[in-house]
Amino acid sequence: MRSDEIKRGVKRAPHRALLKALGVTDRDMDKPFIAVVNSFTTVVPGHIHLNRIAEEVKAGVRSAGGVPFEFNTIAVCDGIAMGHEGMRYSLPSREVIADSVEIMVQAHRFDGMVLVTNCDKVTPGMLMAAARLNVPSIVVTGGPMLTGVLDGKRASFASISEAVGKVLAGEMSEGELKRLEDSACPGCGSCSGMFTANTMACITEALGMSLPGCATALAVSALKLRIAKESGERIPELLREDLNPSGIMTAKAFENAIAVDMALGGSTNAVLHLSAIAGEAGTSLPLSLFDEISKRVPHLCNMIPSGPYALEDLDAAGGIPALMKELSPLLHLGTVTVTGKTIEKNIEGAKVLNAEVIRPLANPVHKEGGIAVLRGNLAPKGAVVKSAAVSPEMLVHKGPARIFDSEEEAMKAIVSRKIERGDVVVIRYEGRKGGPGMREMLSPTATISGMGLSESVVLVTDGRFSGATRGPCVGHLSPEAADGGPIAALRNGDVIEINIPKRILRVELKDDEIKNRLRSWKPKPPKVKRGYLVRYSSLL
Repeated sequence: MRSDEIKRGVKRAPHRALLKALGVTDRDMDKPFIAVVNSFTTVVPGHIHLNRIAEEVKAGVRSAGGVPFEFNTIAVCDGIAMGHEGMRYSLPSREVIADSVEIMVQAHRFDGMVLVTNCDKVTPGMLMAAARLNVPSIVVTGGPMLTGVLDGKRASFASISEAVGKVLAGEMSEGELKRLEDSACPGCGSCSGMFTANTMACITEALGMSLPGCATALAVSALKLRIAKESGERIPELLREDLNPSGIMTAKAFENAIAVDMALGGSTNAVLHLSAIAGEAGTSLPLSLFDEISKRVPHLCNMIPSGPYALEDLDAAGGIPALMKELSPLLHLGTVTVTGKTIEKNIEGAKVLNAEVIRPLANPVHKEGGIAVLRGNLAPKGAVVKSAAVSPEMLVHKGPARIFDSEEEAMKAIVSRKIERGDVVVIRYEGRKGGPGMREMLSPTATISGMGLSESVVLVTDGRFSGATRGPCVGHLSPEAADGGPIAALRNGDVIEINIPKRILRVELKDDEIKNRLRSWKPKPPKVKRGYLVRYSSLL
């Protein structure tokens, strides 16, 4: 065991003395030491209940003959960080989380890990750490929030963001907005739609890194507590079986995860996160692979924000096991999971219990998956759109560019009603380097939608959009403006064409004109000049 390095032999008497100060007994020294990595915080609704879940994990570890040691990571609530300087820190927090787990596990020589997580960057950060460290690991995601109810209708975090646009358009009073604000988020858990947090929970289960049913088990459910305890019980068995993340997070497992994401119509942020996790696992996930899988895996689950169904509906319909059962002709069923069994064995008894929530392959919501990768002279290295959230009328669009060099500039124009039907709103210098931090931009997209413009206005950015976004919103343009990508050469009035079925994103300019404009382009001075973001951007 790795932990023998801190507890065996005469030279390790000082180490044992310190461990005994923690309450570790002589008998415990013969047991595996398990890290329980908890992202509990009282700042994030998705994490406020994780202490209770961690207690069940530790009980499971003890009952299976292990010794649990708990430590915490940071966690950013994207909803609270949205729309201001704080959002610059959201994506970069992923690397801090992965690094902090690595530091603690390597310094203290833990034999295995149970990763207790839930929200947007925390789950991928922990998966990155699991892949990097490659010690037996299992993930317990904290579960989705229940949907809110107002006047007999469902409400969620995305409902509030869009309601702000309605207030600005004069279609809703501030009093009505207040009632929605009081009802939309009824308690603990990750926000109740197929936003990034729940997308990543579902992907984690599809990858095989959490127990079946974990992704959709509600935060408030006893089932979630039982899964937590069973996960704790399972980790010493993973040690005995010598089953590490490298044996689970294989290239075929990543393809399964992408397929499930396409069927769910999940967040475009999954592209960023899966690529980063795969990189830590020594696997490459080119953008072309996402598009290839999108073309053969249909969109089966019409989830909030683009559809009517919440995570509680998906759970009641059979959850990810039932969805993977329906997708089984398109999956690699022989991949191994943290159960020690293959996907095929895990889903053997699964059934789709509601064919409206999990549609059959023969009757999908859309014939193709929920995410499309666009290319063209505006995005030579690709851009990503959540095609499942785009209405048929806006799958093809051509319009004049309205250029903004920050989210704040764009929002000022939107709320001042300076955006007209048919416009293509371009928000640049919001990429990983130019942001810095690649902010999610829910405020512009939700405001556009709330003002009734999502059927006539396209948003394009080298930054990214929230998983709660719906409508024609194209993000992740690469190369980004700060790297001198073509988006930096755009001028107001340039005509931009978006054709999602043909996977095209282009500007109606000749190549020579784009090159001439870029010759006179000069990088903008950095927006942030000190602190973590400077270090983050310098490494890109």
